[in-house]
Amino acid sequence: MSLSQLRQSVLEANLATVRHGLVLATFGNASGIDRESGRVVIKPSGVAYEAMTADHMVVTDIDGRSLDNKYKPSSDLDTHTTLYRAFTEIGAVIHTHSTYATIMAQSLMPIVPLGTTHADYFRGEIPVTRHLTSEEIEGGYVAATGEVIVETFKGRNPLEVPAVLVAGHGPFVWGRTTDEAVLNALILEEVAKMAWHSHTLNPGLKPIPDSLLDYHYRRKHGAGATYGQ
Repeated sequence: MSLSQLRQSVLEANLATVRHGLVLATFGNASGIDRESGRVVIKPSGVAYEAMTADHMVVTDIDGRSLDNKYKPSSDLDTHTTLYRAFTEIGAVIHTHSTYATIMAQSLMPIVPLGTTHADYFRGEIPVTRHLTSEEIEGGYVAATGEVIVETFKGRNPLEVPAVLVAGHGPFVWGRTTDEAVLNALILEEVAKMAWHSHTLNPGLKPIPDSLLDYHYRRKHGAGATYGQ
């Protein structure tokens, strides 16, 4: 992907989060990476969404060093680059404070698979991180946020569950492309909303059986996927 194409796709991802109601004010950011060149493109800081163009997108390397000094990168840059270094198959990261996913993050409630809508996109529980320690917060809060996400996914496949709830903060999602990450952010908010209402109606509700979870997930993912074929 050319740099201009990456800038455009990252712009469109940022605007899509606003269009879908996932981001209010400046509570969100989207980025993308070109793995071949190692360039990361992320939303700028301090530029209104309605004025944003592809030229405003900020270019850095995978360690967050600026390659484009016209604008400041999003303050969450170090979280994004930490995820890119750890999850080598992803191509985009999105952070929002979407309402229901943030409620679950603040309540320290993982989103368990209660139905097939969840299972179509997430192969299991969407986890909540632990809270950061005082030392982590003071020693480099933004990078530590990425590190606690990576810690939470130890032994998990981040492409099978491409979302996390950061304790007391909000959701991060990712995907192989910016379009995929936007979709994951949208579906995450929907399943969080469904989970919140389902638990309200039935506080003792249990997850769906693993057999149903795996059947629905495999319909859409992997070499044997049949959905839409």
